[in-house]
Amino acid sequence: MTPEDRFEALVGELTRVEGVTPPGSGGGFGSSALRYQNKIFAMLVAGRLVVKLPKSRVDALVAAGDGVPFDGNKGRPMKEWLSLDPRSELEWLPLAREAMDFVG
Repeated sequence: MTPEDRFEALVGELTRVEGVTPPGSGGGFGSSALRYQNKIFAMLVAGRLVVKLPKSRVDALVAAGDGVPFDGNKGRPMKEWLSLDPRSELEWLPLAREAMDFVG
């Protein structure tokens, strides 16, 4: 499955949760994002799953080699955002649910 297919499956699963809205209108940051109660928690950027998690969790996942801090093409990492390495064996759905719980 391509990253786009995986993200589409993720969207299909999580939009069943009350308060979750699929990617939609607008441009720029968050235009391809899943939102929970209007807060972005997961998106697909350049073929990578990007999720919002506590800084300590992002740091732990980076240390484990599962990803890198997401920088949004601004040149400086965002502390609470992880860009998951495509080779990571972490399952996308549990990670996205963790992100949804965090923003909620």
